[in-house]
This record gives sequence, structure tokens and C-alpha cells, in this order.
Amino acid sequence: MIDNMEVIIFEIISQGGTAKGLAYEALEAAENEDFEKAQELLKEADECLKEAHKIQTDIIQAEARGEKTEVSVLFVHAQDHLMTAIEAKTLIEHIIKLHKKLAEK
Repeated sequence: MIDNMEVIIFEIISQGGTAKGLAYEALEAAENEDFEKAQELLKEADECLKEAHKIQTDIIQAEARGEKTEVSVLFVHAQDHLMTAIEAKTLIEHIIKLHKKLAEK
């Protein structure tokens, strides 16, 4: 079994929350027509999401090796938190594109 599962779960939550916060900062930058900063922040958000996805993949691979993972409410919360962060970032990227198009006109 994966050691320190609670620590691992909190890392998923932390990375997801950081990514979502960075995405909203990117949106604010785009609203101020600072599209370069918006892109930088989205790139940082991507790095957080990649790290969370790596952790998630490690858990899946461990389970595939027969190491069962206890599905706790905290683990479900971490997964939910990560998925909403991914969805928020995706939507924010589209909104930023709209801001950029409007700024170009």
C-alpha cells in the first residue's frame, strides 16, 4: 500500500487548488489586457495539474500492481477538487481567448 496516503491526498488537493487559483489570476490579468502574464499563469497552473496527475497516476499504477487504495471521503474530495480545477482552467482559457479577441478589435 502507498505510504502516507493522507499526505498524498492533501498534495492532490494542494496542487489542484493552486492550479485553480493561478487560472483565476490569469483571468484577472486578461481582464486587464495583460495577456503575456495570463499565459505565464496558465503555464504555472498546467505544471500544478501535471504534478497532481502524476500523483493520481502513481495511485492507479499501485492499484494495478495489487496495492489496494482505501477510498475515503478525503480521497473522493481530492479527486473532485482536481477535476473542478481542470474544468475551471479549461473554461478560463476560453474566456481569456475571448478577452484577447475583444482587445484586438
